[in-house]
Amino acid sequence: RNKDGEWSGGAMYYLRDGVGRKKGLKQIGKILAILFSIFAVLASFGIGSMGQVNKIVLNIEKAFPVKALEDILVFKAYNPDGSIDAANTVTLYPILLGALVMILAGLIIVGGLKRIASFAEKIVPFMVVVFILGSLIVIGVHYDNILPAFKAIFVTAFKPLAVVGGTLGYLISTVITQGFKRGVFSNEAGLGSSVMVHSNSNVREPVIQGMWGIFEVFADTIIVCTMTALVVLTSGVYDLTTGTVLNGESDATLVGSAFNTLFPEGSQLGSQFIAIAMFLFAFTTILGWSHYGKKAWEYLFGTKSTIAFKLIHLVTVFFGAVLTSSLAWDISDTFNGLMMIPNLIGVVILAPLVVKITKNYVNRRVKKKTEAPVLSAFEDIQKESEELVAQESD
Repeated sequence: RNKDGEWSGGAMYYLRDGVGRKKGLKQIGKILAILFSIFAVLASFGIGSMGQVNKIVLNIEKAFPVKALEDILVFKAYNPDGSIDAANTVTLYPILLGALVMILAGLIIVGGLKRIASFAEKIVPFMVVVFILGSLIVIGVHYDNILPAFKAIFVTAFKPLAVVGGTLGYLISTVITQGFKRGVFSNEAGLGSSVMVHSNSNVREPVIQGMWGIFEVFADTIIVCTMTALVVLTSGVYDLTTGTVLNGESDATLVGSAFNTLFPEGSQLGSQFIAIAMFLFAFTTILGWSHYGKKAWEYLFGTKSTIAFKLIHLVTVFFGAVLTSSLAWDISDTFNGLMMIPNLIGVVILAPLVVKITKNYVNRRVKKKTEAPVLSAFEDIQKESEELVAQESD
């Protein structure tokens, strides 16, 4: 616990206290922990703020267009021929949206308004259920395209479409790289970030919490992301043959356009629903990553200085609203990759310990063998936990 009584956990702690306990690795463990903390702080500005708010803005602009705000150009970009570069020109609309998200996030992150956080906590699970039901309806309406969609996924994975450009080897390399990037973005597996939240649980058995960590990756990527992909690929907004996006849609608004196919032509109800869902999902992700970044900052500079991190994090939320989509993604991917390096080193070194703890749990809980539980690497916590487990069993 820190000085405020909060649990503090994460890769920086098992790198320092786990890898650092190995013979000859004490200093390496400390260095890896510091590197991870630095990269986690940077990642909280990418995947945790700029990438999230960028998608919020793009979907809201598409679903709820306000011409008066879109016509006011705040920052202008020009093409070589002197014409305005619309893709890189910033209007008043994203600036206002970015300011709004920054203020709302600030009320919770800095001011700690629990009512808003409580509202998000209740509404997001509801939105997840509605999103899944809506996705099933879209896929069901276009059920004839399910098999062609799966075929396109597997065929283009090994034989990328010419629209990507380049040689075959380069294309496959690009597809694999993008797969890793988007996979990490969707579930954060390997980043070491979600450990900071899992460490706050009151579960006695570390294996139980580890299983929840595995389950969330499965549910997030294998179930939800596959459903989202099928929504896009079956709805007709993406040409399975040529790989081109129809109707001039951007990558950020494809799902909304796919949901629009459930309603009469010209309706924006699908896009509006997705824009609201995107806002709730991305906004709560911003709040979650503010916790991650704060814990990494706390490890580096102490508890009292975390207010500085919170303010910087809020500023990056605003900047994310005015960045181009590709730049926001590139920043996020770069910081994710840096953060992953020290964490995966620790994961590999500590893998035998994970196997030992898991075998102990399976032997006791599944095979009903009599063994002393392995609950902590520290003797004092191990003894305390054993006593608590015995009391709970009684």
